[in-house]
Amino acid sequence: MKRALPVLVLSIAGLVPVWLYQPSLGVTSSEASTPVTTPSASSSAASGSSGTSSTVVQGTTVATEKGDVQVEVTFAGTKITSVRMLKQPNHPQTTAAVPVLIKETLTAQSADIDTVSGATITSDGYRESLQAAIDSQADAAASSPSPSASASTSAPAEESASQTVQGTAVDTEKGTVQVEVTFEGDTIASVKMLQQPNHPQTTAAVPVLIEETLAAQSADIDTVSGATITSDGYKESLQAAIDAKG
Repeated sequence: MKRALPVLVLSIAGLVPVWLYQPSLGVTSSEASTPVTTPSASSSAASGSSGTSSTVVQGTTVATEKGDVQVEVTFAGTKITSVRMLKQPNHPQTTAAVPVLIKETLTAQSADIDTVSGATITSDGYRESLQAAIDSQADAAASSPSPSASASTSAPAEESASQTVQGTAVDTEKGTVQVEVTFEGDTIASVKMLQQPNHPQTTAAVPVLIEETLAAQSADIDTVSGATITSDGYKESLQAAIDAKG
């Protein structure tokens, strides 16, 4: 049995992106489907590159007694770069659990993650929808043309090749904040934290900030309540990476 992780009881309720991981990280597009997946989106994203372009796949909509749960996952090749909630129960425990579930997913790179204590129903629905998206992505990858088949289009695809840029290291009173951004062409495909304050509110805020970034495709995102200092440092480092990319 999976162990239960304590929910971070933070003041981020209501700030998890309601788009909908799109999404945080998340993230949440990032996270289309047969099981409500969108193979068409997968094939079009992969057609112009050698396998590192972003693919957005929706998981199934899982009906639970608390409400529907559905995720949208962004993949770079086979790597999960962000998860976004498309549907989730309107409940404080779900709101608090979502960033934890997304963070666990980005770490585990699979649906084999722990249930969040106090949000068991949402956790189970999240894992089911996430696994459906992962399975759909794997099926699409298995049926896609081999790299040699697209060799003739490799030159034009160079424009949308993956590029990774580090933002400036921003010193804050809580600690240093620095991001690393992966671009696919002009699209922000993923954001990784290189440095961040060792603080529970920062840990909870990071997936939210990443999901907001992937949705906005810019540093013009909201500050996470309770993590203002980290949010400001994150946005500054992110903008520096975007400017450096050009």
